[in-house]
Amino acid sequence: MTMPAPGIKPDIAPPMLWICEHCDTVYHRRVLAWGEVARCARCDAILARHHALGVRGMLALVLTAMIAFLQANIWPIVTLGLNGQLISTTLWGCIVMMWREHSQVVAVIAACTLFFFPIGKMLLLGWVLLYARKGERAPGFRLAMVTLYHIGPWTMSEVFVLGTLVAIVKAHMYFEVIANPGIFAYGVLMLVITAFASIDVRGLWDLTRERGA
Repeated sequence: MTMPAPGIKPDIAPPMLWICEHCDTVYHRRVLAWGEVARCARCDAILARHHALGVRGMLALVLTAMIAFLQANIWPIVTLGLNGQLISTTLWGCIVMMWREHSQVVAVIAACTLFFFPIGKMLLLGWVLLYARKGERAPGFRLAMVTLYHIGPWTMSEVFVLGTLVAIVKAHMYFEVIANPGIFAYGVLMLVITAFASIDVRGLWDLTRERGA
């Protein structure tokens, strides 16, 4: 771990410095080895990780996530059977059903965290990565990066998958339950999003430059 740079506390970290976002301690940057993680000596927060995945690799992950997301929202999630009758539904079918059953708050939260925030994150990340391949910053780069930082914790597809699996296990006591392709697509999406969680997109600030600069 590098030691704090004494007497230096700028508002924005230049390329040679790390600033801990939790306690504002400033460190001199250094190249991280394979699998190495830089932590703050004061509050133990993660400053940076070594990433073997480049810009093109991240863009490939985004495209994979978008394909899985499209399939997860088109295909039915689960089929319930009772007395010979089968009922299957998609994610939006569940959201519409909750809205009609006077659970509007839950329906809005589900729509935002399971659809609008994830698709917004993927589109924004894909937008900045398309230009980052050439080492340039996309139009609206600063706003896109700030938005990605704020909506990141609100993409909860992995929570939905785990909750659905628990619900399937419990519902199997009362209904005939058939897992449909949609839930498997969400499982793939969960794995891709987990891979995203280990990538610090703030590194794009250092890998890109202003267009025309």
